Amino acid sequence: MKTLRNGITRILNGLAGLSFIAMVVLTCWQVLTRYVLKNPSTWSEELVGYLFAWMSLLGASIVTCERGHMNIPIIVERFSKTVQKGLNCFGEIVAFLFSVVILVYGGIKITTLAMGQMTSSLGVPIGIFYIVLPLCGILNMIYTVLNIVDILKNQTEEKEAV
Repeated sequence: MKTLRNGITRILNGLAGLSFIAMVVLTCWQVLTRYVLKNPSTWSEELVGYLFAWMSLLGASIVTCERGHMNIPIIVERFSKTVQKGLNCFGEIVAFLFSVVILVYGGIKITTLAMGQMTSSLGVPIGIFYIVLPLCGILNMIYTVLNIVDILKNQTEEKEAV
């Protein structure tokens, strides 16, 4: 399971990094065409916006992998280890349900709907850029299941050590 997690995370880090590099290059191109060539590139500005959304959602999946999503540890830490494990699992289940309903289901709906609309400058279906929603939803679902397994595995390891 650790190799699966590391493999997916490595790919996500690469995609987020490539997206960031592409955004920097395209923004520099935008500045060059606007101020030096006096003929602004409209397509690069639009693409940077979509790449930013992709990078943000891919980054959110990386945060889910690292269990860095929002929580209130000061409250959880007041309970026993068993209750902490239960609360941690509950948090992962909530993240899983969010991923299923909002990212996967909602993402598929909006992607399908947006395939009929074209971007103004790039001339490609907007749905192409919305594919990241269900993709990240599936990745988040995988990560939350792996997180729950890790939480429960740590609980059994602690019981065996006692």
